[in-house]
Amino acid sequence: MAKRIKEICETRVRYCYRRGHVLLDREGWGINVKKVYRIYKQLGKQLRHKTPERRVKAKLRNDRAEAVGPSEVCAMDFVRDQLATGKELRVLTVVDTFSRYAPVLDVRYSYRGEDVVATLDRVCRTAGYPKTIRVDQGSEFVSRDMDLWAY
Repeated sequence: MAKRIKEICETRVRYCYRRGHVLLDREGWGINVKKVYRIYKQLGKQLRHKTPERRVKAKLRNDRAEAVGPSEVCAMDFVRDQLATGKELRVLTVVDTFSRYAPVLDVRYSYRGEDVVATLDRVCRTAGYPKTIRVDQGSEFVSRDMDLWAY
């Protein structure tokens, strides 16, 4: 059995003891996961961890220009809260990064991309359109509606 576990570890380098157990189970060994783990450790095997690659988006954050006037750069994000009944609230917050003025604090139970666009369109008519918008990669912000509105 230890010989077979060693063969699995050598042929499939990225397999940990759990996936090795699945292969042994499929082959009909009928062995417990804890025993596979014990043998795996006795053999001195361990899963090699890959070093994470940094995303290109994270590197581009240094190139952000500072806001030198109001309505130049706005940051948007969602804040969540929960009622006593268990229902979740989402608050769309838009903040001017220069003056720290928040023209939008819109509370709803659920948000879609088109809801964000409608709220921004309503507010930007009175407060003015920002030159740059900073957002995270949330599904509401990367939608086609939001992209068309920003364009």
